[in-house]
Amino acid sequence: MSRTIAAFLRQEDGATAIEYGLIAALVAVGVIAAMTTLGNGLTNLFGSTEQGVGKVIDEAVGTIN
Repeated sequence: MSRTIAAFLRQEDGATAIEYGLIAALVAVGVIAAMTTLGNGLTNLFGSTEQGVGKVIDEAVGTIN
């Protein structure tokens, strides 16, 4: 019985899986934060409607001409 308990305590496979899960969760949080920031920046740049994008394109074409 004590050998079984000692072998169970030495086993680290579950700990490794948990560590990989935590790393994946942290990466996911970072990706979500980056995409949210990028999305908000693009919304501020182009506006939230088609007219906002059209306005930016018209201004760009106007500066080229």
